[in-house]
Amino acid sequence: MERKASDFFESLNGKTVALCGIGGSNLPLIKMFAKYGAKVLACDKRERTALGENADKAEEYGAELHLGENYLKNLGADIIFRTPGMKYYMDELVEARNNGVAVTSEMEVFFDICPCKIIAVTGSDGKTTTTTIISELLKASGKTVHLGGNIGHPLLPDIESISPEDYAVVELSSFQLISMRKSPDIAVVTNLAPNHLDIHKDMQEYIDAKKNIVLHQNAFSRTVLNLDNEISNSFSEYVRGTLYKFSRRNSVKSGAYMKPDGEIVMSINGEETHIMKAEEIKIPGLHNIENYLAAISAVWGLVDVETIRKVAMEFAGVEHRAELVRELDGVRWYNDAIGTSPTRTVKGTLSLYDRKIILIAGGYDKKIPYDEMGEVVPKTVKLLILMGATADKIEEATRKASTYSEGNPEIIRVNSMEEAVKIARERAESGDIVSMSPASASFDMYKNFAEKGLHYKRLVMEL
Repeated sequence: MERKASDFFESLNGKTVALCGIGGSNLPLIKMFAKYGAKVLACDKRERTALGENADKAEEYGAELHLGENYLKNLGADIIFRTPGMKYYMDELVEARNNGVAVTSEMEVFFDICPCKIIAVTGSDGKTTTTTIISELLKASGKTVHLGGNIGHPLLPDIESISPEDYAVVELSSFQLISMRKSPDIAVVTNLAPNHLDIHKDMQEYIDAKKNIVLHQNAFSRTVLNLDNEISNSFSEYVRGTLYKFSRRNSVKSGAYMKPDGEIVMSINGEETHIMKAEEIKIPGLHNIENYLAAISAVWGLVDVETIRKVAMEFAGVEHRAELVRELDGVRWYNDAIGTSPTRTVKGTLSLYDRKIILIAGGYDKKIPYDEMGEVVPKTVKLLILMGATADKIEEATRKASTYSEGNPEIIRVNSMEEAVKIARERAESGDIVSMSPASASFDMYKNFAEKGLHYKRLVMEL
């Protein structure tokens, strides 16, 4: 283990460390911190019965449990590790900071002590796929890659096995970035649009959080920004190192872009290198062309052109992202549970197919507008099946759209995923496409988008 990391863990000996959230990502940290002599407090708003075996494991690893509504009261902690879903400015955390308690996060500490180069990706849409593509490209070129962050795997527990010549490829959410004061060696911003306004106090706080991915870079860093997205492109003024732009619509001086004929090139100060044709990319959709443009810009100089082309032709995509579940009686069923915002559903599912589809949408309300999606739905959807807290907003945006006419699309309301799949099955004819893309988060009925996607897939496979 590198010196920075060993110094940090040695400093934990005798300290009281509170970890917020008793879930799969924090359990390895409980085990690790206890091993280095810390008194670990495992804190969760849920009661023990709701936590199930995770509570048992936390105690088995050496933690003292603090549960229920007052789980952050009277901790007596020296360090608090907040979970990304907690509001950074919540009263208990502000009070703790005012009382001299170090409030940090798993990702902040990882950035501080990681011995290898870090490539990090953020954005409103496309960040998971872009992060995964970057990881696949580096692995295909023989590099040792540690993939994690918001993509689901905590990286701090792996720190003992990370070498300086490795690469950490990290997806970062606005919740993680809001408190970050260190930026990656290579930063990628896929795009920015209204999102998570149920947690952030306003759009500006959301943008400012994302901005931290570039604000603390140095002169030897690389930044990759989306020229076609106004907010992402506006980060250019904060870049201190090498700046690459990517674009699906325009040529760029330095970065990857797609020409009008579909040729993808990498330009360095105007000198172009042919990479491939957009049609060679295995995963469908214009948004995935953008994801590849971002990824190519990120790994340029680390991965050769042949490897880039080979991965693009073979990589089948990430689960829950326009994933073909099955074909039954001539009907293709897709799972796009990652469509957790209207822009993601518009750029993803609603841009992919050559015919109008049956769309299952709706879920938890993140307090973001659906006007843009409303304009697109009548042009791309023939049957709209709505469920969850955002059903009203999606129906209203669709009915008031200039493209809408009565019955185009037909709109049906349901109360459960079972009912949605049943109606889609009854109404779909051979040649139809059914896609579940919520355009919303999933917290009204599910723990996360993955649980929603798995439930949908199970129901479809049982048809």
